[in-house]
Amino acid sequence: MDNEIIAQIGEMGGLFNLSKITLILLGLLVLVMVNKGVRDLSQRLMDKLPSRRFMILQLATLFSFVWYIGGVFSLFAGVIQPPKELLLATGGSMAVAIGIALKDVVASIIAGVILLFDRPFQVGDRVSFGDTYGEIVSIGLRSVRLNTLDDNLVTIPNARFITETVASGNAGALDMMVVTDFYLALDEDLEKAREIVFNVIVTSRFAYLRKDVTFAIEEVAVAERLAIRLRAKAYVLDVRYEKAFQSDIVVRVSKLFREQGIRRPRRDLSSDEALV
Repeated sequence: MDNEIIAQIGEMGGLFNLSKITLILLGLLVLVMVNKGVRDLSQRLMDKLPSRRFMILQLATLFSFVWYIGGVFSLFAGVIQPPKELLLATGGSMAVAIGIALKDVVASIIAGVILLFDRPFQVGDRVSFGDTYGEIVSIGLRSVRLNTLDDNLVTIPNARFITETVASGNAGALDMMVVTDFYLALDEDLEKAREIVFNVIVTSRFAYLRKDVTFAIEEVAVAERLAIRLRAKAYVLDVRYEKAFQSDIVVRVSKLFREQGIRRPRRDLSSDEALV
């Protein structure tokens, strides 16, 4: 019996000798370096082909999934070459142990695969998730990375996207609708105000004019007073210019409203008049 145990230990030691460990480490290094090279290449391609940015990002993400999963499996099977009996004996127990210890990580990895095929959003999309809004920059095995408009990189576990609501602003398209609200006094000339806003939008260098500019007008309460909300819905030509587009509209419309005498609703602290 002791001889059998010693023989089994020797066999196990042969599976993990120094040369095989060195090969595995070198293989992992190659996996990382190749993936980094592909990422750098995709970044250069996106700089040269900005209109294909989303497609390039998605292909790079898919490559990372397949490369790492296939590479790790190939290293394990090709270098260590474990016997079939060992795989069967240790596979089940390791799966249970890893599942218990890393259940959240495993759930996120499975969710990542689901996200890859179900595609509720894509790399490059502008999404709202809870209180976080920004652009999806990567979809990894464990988490999604989102770059906010304040240039903060937020990492969200994949599993959360399976159970919680996420809204995509452009759903894979390069252009996206941008909604901008303007508030007017009740007795203002709405046609004139709408014409000013329309002309500003169509002359903006960020506007995507292949899609219509639309408006929604309604009465709302502002500072406990009724006012008119003029909501402009227009498309920006690239989601990266979202805030630049909105800022351009607001600045130029505000200037023209002042020049044309279009009044805004506000509370006058010196009287009961709400509109000045």
